[in-house]
Amino acid sequence: MPFLSLGSMMAGFALKVYIAKQLLKYLFGVIMVDNSHTHGKRVTRVTEVTHPLDPLTESEIAAGRQILVKAGYVTETVRFPAVLPVEPDKKATLAWKPGKPFDRSILFVLLDMATGISHEAVVSVTDETVTSFTKVNSDVHPYGQPPYLFEEYDQVEALVKGDPRWLHAMERRGVTNIDDVFCAPLAPGYFGFEDEIGRRMIRSLTFWRADKEDSPWAHPVEGLLVTINLTTGEVVKVQDEGDIPIPQGSGNYDVATIGPARTSLKPIEITQPEGPSFSVNGSLVEWENWKFRVSFNSREGLVLNQVTFNDKGEDRSVLYRASVPEMVVPYGDKSINRFWISYFDAGEYLLGKNANPLVLGCDCLGVIHYFDGIAADDHGNPMVVPQAICMHEEDYGILWKHTDLNFQPDSRRSRRFVISYFATIGNYDYGFFWYLYLDGTIQVEAKATGVVFNGAGIPGSHDPHGNEIAPGLFAPVHQHIFSARLDVAIDGNDNTVEEVAVLGIPMGPDNPYGNAFTYSVTPVENEGSRMADNLKARSWHVKSEHRTNYTGASTQYQLVPQGTPMLMAQPESPVAARAAFATKHVWVTKYEPNEIWPAGMYPNQHAGGAGLPTYVAGGDSVVNEDIVLWHQFGPTHIPRTEDWPIMPVDYSGFMFKPYGFFDKNPAMDVPAGNASCSCCGSGRCGTDACTCTHGHS
Repeated sequence: MPFLSLGSMMAGFALKVYIAKQLLKYLFGVIMVDNSHTHGKRVTRVTEVTHPLDPLTESEIAAGRQILVKAGYVTETVRFPAVLPVEPDKKATLAWKPGKPFDRSILFVLLDMATGISHEAVVSVTDETVTSFTKVNSDVHPYGQPPYLFEEYDQVEALVKGDPRWLHAMERRGVTNIDDVFCAPLAPGYFGFEDEIGRRMIRSLTFWRADKEDSPWAHPVEGLLVTINLTTGEVVKVQDEGDIPIPQGSGNYDVATIGPARTSLKPIEITQPEGPSFSVNGSLVEWENWKFRVSFNSREGLVLNQVTFNDKGEDRSVLYRASVPEMVVPYGDKSINRFWISYFDAGEYLLGKNANPLVLGCDCLGVIHYFDGIAADDHGNPMVVPQAICMHEEDYGILWKHTDLNFQPDSRRSRRFVISYFATIGNYDYGFFWYLYLDGTIQVEAKATGVVFNGAGIPGSHDPHGNEIAPGLFAPVHQHIFSARLDVAIDGNDNTVEEVAVLGIPMGPDNPYGNAFTYSVTPVENEGSRMADNLKARSWHVKSEHRTNYTGASTQYQLVPQGTPMLMAQPESPVAARAAFATKHVWVTKYEPNEIWPAGMYPNQHAGGAGLPTYVAGGDSVVNEDIVLWHQFGPTHIPRTEDWPIMPVDYSGFMFKPYGFFDKNPAMDVPAGNASCSCCGSGRCGTDACTCTHGHS
């Protein structure tokens, strides 16, 4: 027998382990935790479709585009403002078994830039056919345009800088070198202006820069607004009013401006010497008792599919599909520069297409697994957003703790699984974080950061619609209202929503001592909307109509809102019509396959009424039905000096918690985790015999 080195033996052992894992996967569908991934990163790009809910691949988008080319739909002037997956039929997907065939279809939105006419083409890449080709009625009330192209942003700058009226307005303000001036391209909203309705329009605000490295957001040119027809390439209107000086203070945040970084912070390193507790197999992710599929598209960004929790060996369904498909950022300023601003960052600009490539150690810390995001560029070709989705585990303090009557403490550390992505839309950056907890809780958190959008004013003056955050720099009041779509499936699709609130009881026979209070449970019987009320601890429970826990109560999940303000604009305003979803904290709808977008398919320049108001108009029963819960949340922002030059993260979100879903706390079996205390291994922490040493007294 030839002599084998230790390295050779280890390599052989590793190969045997790998083969064993693959065999288990093949025979039993077992997904093994990869303990070899102990630090750094790994990246998944889904290239082979094995499940109906897998994200679109590069090859699928390329094949779909080629089918359209062969059909004669793609000409020199045709662009692709949106390329989205067609959601597979839910019943067929739930009934699907591995190895069985399934269809993969893509929705291509085609815009002819020469005419401004758009079409929707549904392409089956499975059958290699165009299954439908339909005109988008952007020229018919209530109108609505596809999202903007990156190409159109460049078009805006060229048109603005070539207009003599704009040049005169800049000269009047003492600006003659326009090379580094930034012309921001912005969705115009809808106000029924005759020269805008039914046309593909855009507005532009101007920001001066000392050079190309200078932050434009510090130098708004107040009182100057340009409106453009993108189809004709015409500057329709230049509005120039007032003589507010351009602020000259710096908004830069480089070392030369801010100064050297502090040296007092000591490093924090996250390591998992035995590897992470999660596994990834294609789009399928498993962590502890959770199982779900990751998807991504150019509009919503991150999507979670078929979220289940394993309870005593059974994968119990919680959510069929979950995402944040829309948001609106309405401004509360009545000046010509901002009265029209109400950004729909998904429907007008595409959150997923603007996703960030995330960086290890900066955006994500620890043992990281990334998913690349696949979208399409303006020409309908596949484009990759490297490391768009970040996944990792993180410690989250105390999970549970108790000191008994014998003064014996017992505690467990909480851990959560994080799935996140970031998108940058102009000046603002948004992080969308989904947290899965060991006790079955789901948390959704939006993180707003970046640079506040500013106007200019007289230093030291008072503006009722904005706050002076730097000399002469006024940041308008505004809101960020996110809409989460939860296609709930609590132990199946036969669900009902109940509104629960606490109630006080007047003193009398029912409350003789005055201390008693109770709660009300009100079924939501028909499609509609509701408002949160924190003073009553109002929440919404989604219950199974067929399954009960061991007390006989229905298994449920509870939506716990933050109850932040909804849309502050008046009900009669154009933005209230277009962003009607943002007027209520909760909407409940009966599931319909094409009802995905809270503000409708085309909120850009739409007259209003699309999306959720249309979805609930029929008032269908939502008792014992397949239902969708839509929740709106987010900060109302009165900017402050501390928000400049980069705003610290503003957090908002909600919890979706098990409520009688389990028979008891499902995290009782979590082991004690303090490796520095040997006694913790026996299940007891904190005794005198347990001395923790970390090299620091």
